[in-house]
Amino acid sequence: LIGGLGWQESLLIAVAVLVVTCPCALGLAVPAVQVVASGRLMRQGILLKSATALERLADIDRVVFDKTWTLTEGVLELERPVDDEALRIAAGMAANSTHPLARAVAAACPDAPRLKPVREIAGSGLVHDDVRLGRAGFAGPDVEGGDEPELWLDRPGHEPVRFVFSDRVRDDAALVVDALAGRGLGVAMLSGDREPVAAAVAREVGIGDYEARCTPADKVRALQDEADAGHRVMMVGDGLNDAPALAAAHVSVSPTSAADISQMAADVVFQGRHLSPIMELLGVARSS
Repeated sequence: LIGGLGWQESLLIAVAVLVVTCPCALGLAVPAVQVVASGRLMRQGILLKSATALERLADIDRVVFDKTWTLTEGVLELERPVDDEALRIAAGMAANSTHPLARAVAAACPDAPRLKPVREIAGSGLVHDDVRLGRAGFAGPDVEGGDEPELWLDRPGHEPVRFVFSDRVRDDAALVVDALAGRGLGVAMLSGDREPVAAAVAREVGIGDYEARCTPADKVRALQDEADAGHRVMMVGDGLNDAPALAAAHVSVSPTSAADISQMAADVVFQGRHLSPIMELLGVARSS
């Protein structure tokens, strides 16, 4: 930075020098701005994966969040007690998935042998032979879900077994939601969880506009509806189920804790346990 000046002042000086000294200044100024802005964001643990991300970020008028591992920390813990045999089977299936609930099951029984083959159905659960592990309706038509984050194991000849998990909202989630609203941005949440679970998190972080029980296709349709209504949406999410929605948004952001497929789909990824990098990102985009 020039003489201890801030990055914005230094950038203005650099652009002014270009304009005065170079006949191609306007052609060089935009890339120069992007380089300086990208460097500042990288020092904050924010990586721009698309050359047009900042331009699109500056245009957004709505922000849509996923819930699990986005508004919440995604540090899920399996609550006890749980039947040992059922847990070993569930953990063996869950070892094949990167879903936060599956990871929590696998971590609760790390010595369980990995079961093969396991097929993952996005938004529903896992299948191994005739055994299912997933959401209540996926485990069986008569299985009714509860209010907490949960998975159900359904095996022939056995009653369905429920696994219940606890999760925490990110420390600064409510502050970030409030700051986004303060900038005049609409804020919404799309969650695959049941209504009571989604409602509790939305209420805690201050989001009044939310949808529960969203499949990956539902999220894509919701974003398409926003676009059809003239909105430019930033999608913030992670996990296997969010990749299609991230790709469908006007611009997309994902934490580095996200599943690989989500990081590939996102325009921007950020490090850390907090959501505050989103505000830094928007601030840089609108001042670049």
